[in-house]
Amino acid sequence: MATTEKVHCLIIGSGPAGYTAAIYAARANMHPVLYQGIQPGGQLTITTEVENYPGYADGIQGPEMMVHFEKQAVRMGADIRFGLATEVDFSKQPFSVTIDEEKIIEADAVIIATGASAKWLGLESEQRLNGFGVSACAVCDGFFFRNKEVAIVGAGDTACEEAVYLSKLCTTVHMIVRKGEDGMKASKVMQDRVKNTTNIKIYWNSETDEVIGDNKVEKVRIKNVVTGEKTEVPVSGFFVAIGHQPNSDIFKEWLQMDEAGYIKTIPGSAKTNIEGVFAAGDVQDKIYRQAVTAAGSGCMAALDAERYLSAKGVM
Repeated sequence: MATTEKVHCLIIGSGPAGYTAAIYAARANMHPVLYQGIQPGGQLTITTEVENYPGYADGIQGPEMMVHFEKQAVRMGADIRFGLATEVDFSKQPFSVTIDEEKIIEADAVIIATGASAKWLGLESEQRLNGFGVSACAVCDGFFFRNKEVAIVGAGDTACEEAVYLSKLCTTVHMIVRKGEDGMKASKVMQDRVKNTTNIKIYWNSETDEVIGDNKVEKVRIKNVVTGEKTEVPVSGFFVAIGHQPNSDIFKEWLQMDEAGYIKTIPGSAKTNIEGVFAAGDVQDKIYRQAVTAAGSGCMAALDAERYLSAKGVM
């Protein structure tokens, strides 16, 4: 039989948003309990150097940065636990969240910070070299490839935006597009921007056959899906821009989401359509997706939760 525990504030997820929410909630005497989820530390744990987070003048490794976040949350009094939220019931107060299909947490307020996961091509080499030249975020990692050649795969607005961003840093951007010109998913204005950027070379009707390199990316092998011809292009970086998937499936029955599954929040807040349930970080942000914006929204969620609990007289 499942055991039940009652808490004031439950935080689901442990990236910058979750840990920041825990820091603020703990300082406000909300006695937060945080479950880290399937990937403690979130996407930053598969990132190497982080150079664009304020306060780290010399940069920091992503996993180390998340250890710092966790330690700070613990020092403030947050209860950090291993465990995955597997089911929720937001139909009544207190809210009910099942952890690892066996323990039930009843919470007066819930902060969802489960993040999003990058979509990958499914190549063994892509995963093996992830963090060693392979990346799913040009804004995060493009700087490391300044004055070098890179490849990017994707055909939507995000891929086009990231290709243009990389073109300002890199000597040549090799853009791999699965379909022909008429099958590109990006908006017309973004397509034109890419086509008019002289150092972006587009490979139409093409797919990534292999990312080549032992300890770092050295080449990408591109296959033309019409002719079958394969071409090896020397590159230092390989960017995957085929989208992200928000980790929001268990909340779909309860919360309003957009067509891609991102949780909708009331503008200027972390509030969802259910009073007392808040969302922060990449699970509700498909535009910026940066550690610093996730941390900021985690702060917002904790402050919103504190005001909610105070108004209800729970605290």
